[in-house]
Amino acid sequence: MLLSERETLERVLQSVEPLGVENVSIWDSRNRVLARDVIATVALPRFDNSTMDGYAVRAEDAVQGARLVVRGEQAAGLDVGLSVGQGHAIRIFTGAPIPRQADAVVMQEDADLRDGVIFIRDGVTRGENIRVRGGDLCEGQVVASAGSVLTGPKLAAIASQGLGELPVFEVPRVAILATGSELRSQGETINAGQIYETNRIMLADLVAGSGCQGRIFNIVPDTEDAHLESFEQARASDVIVVAGGVSVGEKDLVKPTLLELGAKLDLWRVAVKPGKPFMFGRLGRTLVFGLPGNPVSAFVTFLLFARPGLWKLGGRSSLDLPRARARLAETLANRGERPHYLRGVYAEGFFKAVGRQESHALFALSQANALCRLEPNQVIAADSLVDVIPFFDAAC
Repeated sequence: MLLSERETLERVLQSVEPLGVENVSIWDSRNRVLARDVIATVALPRFDNSTMDGYAVRAEDAVQGARLVVRGEQAAGLDVGLSVGQGHAIRIFTGAPIPRQADAVVMQEDADLRDGVIFIRDGVTRGENIRVRGGDLCEGQVVASAGSVLTGPKLAAIASQGLGELPVFEVPRVAILATGSELRSQGETINAGQIYETNRIMLADLVAGSGCQGRIFNIVPDTEDAHLESFEQARASDVIVVAGGVSVGEKDLVKPTLLELGAKLDLWRVAVKPGKPFMFGRLGRTLVFGLPGNPVSAFVTFLLFARPGLWKLGGRSSLDLPRARARLAETLANRGERPHYLRGVYAEGFFKAVGRQESHALFALSQANALCRLEPNQVIAADSLVDVIPFFDAAC
């Protein structure tokens, strides 16, 4: 029986729990997943400060044509404790703390300075040209939520709180395998009937893009001993991702090998094209994703099912694949009985299918950057609006 995509993904996610938590230097936390909320203890801005170079004043005094005596200077940095008296002004610079009794800043372009006195050419209103304490971030506010990926801007906001270490989830360790006696590694000589293996390098990129640490294993030939040895070694990882050998042929040894080792397999086949042979289970504490050997099928099933599972294992709270709205550049049709993910190019708001759509068409996949899903026996007319799944996401 073929499982639906939804049931397949639900079973995967129900079986996954995030790994443990460790504290790391904030400088080493880029692209890690935050394990606990960061709550602000420092307001942003921390104090009222000037948005530009000029003169701190009382707004009621700084009307057009007024004359104000300059009594001191406040630069950015240490607050020197100045106060603005009636009829006075303080020379101030961008980012400097606002002196007491001041409630506005006159831009230096709007005042003429002569002999310690400024002449106001354009008046100000209360609060003008002042960044108010806590206007961006208040104490008690959530700076970053648990489960979020720590990218540059988020880390900058956290850094404003003075934290030197952050609690983050451990990085999942993923063993990457490919099976098949016909496969050879790059640099080796190939003979008739043999091909160069391509899935491991593709999967290594997908694993890294999922926030995980991959380890590439040697090609596994179609023998029982080789399968047993490879899976015994790979089970030390948090996850095993294996391409090939998950169908029902005599040489498809992944499933029987895992069962012999005591694995519990939760699902085997899914109603999706490309990628019907897809396996998921556990070998002890190690998650196992069995992907088809055809590269496009391996790519699609990894994206749809393995990536959300790895995201959850790594602690991410958002598990939805990125989506974009696109207009079809041509009519697309699915004449089959399974949902079909067509590969194509998404650019300037349009999606166009590219190349051959067979599960072995690696070059066509290399020219694509998005998937478009068609229901069974569905035809979508050109110029229709559809959802597409971009392959690459800066938040992966």
